[in-house]
Amino acid sequence: MDMDENTLTQPAHGSEPWQDHSHPGEGEEPQKSGLVASAGAAKDADDPAPASKDGLIEALKTVFDPEIPVNIYELGLVYELDVDETSGDAKVTMTLTAPGCPVAGVLPQQVADACAGVPGTGRVQVFLVWDPAWTMENMSEEAKLALGFY
Repeated sequence: MDMDENTLTQPAHGSEPWQDHSHPGEGEEPQKSGLVASAGAAKDADDPAPASKDGLIEALKTVFDPEIPVNIYELGLVYELDVDETSGDAKVTMTLTAPGCPVAGVLPQQVADACAGVPGTGRVQVFLVWDPAWTMENMSEEAKLALGFY
């Protein structure tokens, strides 16, 4: 198949997750959220009780940005965690430390996979948001201590 210089091509996998969620230009509305990762499957009626929020938080604490020696939960990257008490489906709303974060393409999927591994979890969806922007004030006291801010 021949292509001329006016032919636009897309990667087979589509756009990268962070490209649709960049900071807005001046006068533009911020991108509120976008689904960037998912994992798990619907639970059968015979499955154990739905996952607890505490269990999912513990799973989130196993996910690290490789450049920062603190887990994403203590860093304050997770803004919201919702768990359906019947289905065990989970929705994670999170951000990254910066839009150009080198792990933007893999970190949300690591979050989805970690949560999906918790017994009783159904479908997991991870939404990436930039508003509000992450700041160091989002970090827990434990994270600030680990990073030497005290």
